[in-house]
Amino acid sequence: MTETPARQRREELAGSLTTGSHILLPDGERTAEIRQLELERDDFGVPALVLASLTGGGTLRIAAGSTVTLVEETHDAVTRLPRAAAAAADGTGTGGGAGTAGGTGTTAPAGDAAPAEPGQEQPGGGRAADVPGPAVVVPPLPPAPPAATGPSDEELSLIPAPDGTPESVVEAAAEAHPDAVGVLLLTDRLSKGVNFKSGSCLKDLTDLAHELFVTLKDAEGALSIADLLTVLPYDGNPGRWASVEASLALASYICRQDGQDERAAVYEKLIRTPENQETDPFKARMAAKVRQRSLNEPNLYDKEIFRSIDNSNHDAEREWRLLRLESLLFLRAHGGSETIGMSELERRIGNELEAVRS
Repeated sequence: MTETPARQRREELAGSLTTGSHILLPDGERTAEIRQLELERDDFGVPALVLASLTGGGTLRIAAGSTVTLVEETHDAVTRLPRAAAAAADGTGTGGGAGTAGGTGTTAPAGDAAPAEPGQEQPGGGRAADVPGPAVVVPPLPPAPPAATGPSDEELSLIPAPDGTPESVVEAAAEAHPDAVGVLLLTDRLSKGVNFKSGSCLKDLTDLAHELFVTLKDAEGALSIADLLTVLPYDGNPGRWASVEASLALASYICRQDGQDERAAVYEKLIRTPENQETDPFKARMAAKVRQRSLNEPNLYDKEIFRSIDNSNHDAEREWRLLRLESLLFLRAHGGSETIGMSELERRIGNELEAVRS
């Protein structure tokens, strides 16, 4: 039995590609096997570009939402009898010549042909039972997506409910610091109404929490404002989630400094919520790889800070240091990375706090 290969084509999204697949190249004629895949995200964390390294060399750059053509070989089984079996079926031998059995010159009756035993050598060199059947390849199951590790209801109860409406919490922060211009500017905008569906409103809230903690050293007031955001669920919008993420990282650091380790652990679980949303195994693996790379190579704004120092622009330097502080707090909430350990993070966060408060 032999197999004749046939090629079939099917369409698939670029974000679902796997290594080993044969992809139709842009010229529409040639194909190449994918050796390695990498996923790049845009500044909002959305999958944007798939980099497919090919076995023959070269890399394809494909938009994550594009449809590509995969070429697969299927095998159609074509049955061919051994020569001896074919001769028996026709009532002819294959030994000495046509119409003879075993070269004796006499024709063997079809009814007298003894059935071949399994594995028995047949005239012509074949074995009756050794004809290979079509191979069945069972691909291994993909690894299961990461299990959800969100906090339980009991853990969530460690985050206290706000004392009044969001607007009243904001007003309390303003009353506690009547001479702080930065606080007054933010609370003036928020006093008109807190809209949790507005990205700009969420940004004002997290800026207010950072202003209270970093500039005014009001950890309790900062935590009360941050908790307006920390309880918000992940809605898949990277723009809005960036503000929630920053508040979670700040709340985690404040609680760690205050000895509230259990409460801090809840914030640290919540900040990982987007990591548990992807159910596709391939996309989950690629997202984890990209996420680990971003943790190992964080943007700490070194060039911008040094440039501001060289230009004696203290205001710009402070703004860049605040952004660096947010990046360090984010790393701290994730337990550090493969390149920056926890002790080093604590040291750097302390240095940045001292620099922006001076």
